[in-house]
Amino acid sequence: MKAVNKRNITVIAVIVFLAFLAIERTTQSEPEAVPAMEQQGSSKPASGAGKGQPAPAFTLQGVNGENYSVEGAREKAVLVNFWASWCEPCQQEAPALNALALKYKDVLDVYGINVTSQDYKPNAERFVKKYMLAFPVMYDLKGEIFDKYKGAVFPTNVLVDKNGVIAEVILGLLSPEELEKKIITLTGS
Repeated sequence: MKAVNKRNITVIAVIVFLAFLAIERTTQSEPEAVPAMEQQGSSKPASGAGKGQPAPAFTLQGVNGENYSVEGAREKAVLVNFWASWCEPCQQEAPALNALALKYKDVLDVYGINVTSQDYKPNAERFVKKYMLAFPVMYDLKGEIFDKYKGAVFPTNVLVDKNGVIAEVILGLLSPEELEKKIITLTGS
């Protein structure tokens, strides 16, 4: 039991450190780097997981057996939520995500992706039942999607517009009101 607690404390410390680094990097006043592809004058857009870039494509099977994809233009904007069952901010955020998914269902898809490579699947399954998640939930068993999106902390929310372009990457927990404002801006609702 003590080894598990030490491991959990270590994991939380690493996450806090990574979040600090991510925030520190975004607040520096250095000029924004331009991807090499754009510097060479290529008309092909750079891909990645940053604001203004095409959302990395993926397809995952939901717990309901249906496949869900993010790739290119779509009918609705999408909020991709990366979470883990042990993450307290994820637990705090779950009810608000449910409410927002239901309220904006006509203009927004919410996809919950458990980063199972950093979680324990039975705990994630209990999390889904406990919070009665009203949006599609998928398991990123090897953490490949989280890596594609350059995930660093839990929760990480990625707002993708209808054109398949990342509008914003939100690291950590926002208040329900702040998150709703960002959804309104994203969807024009």
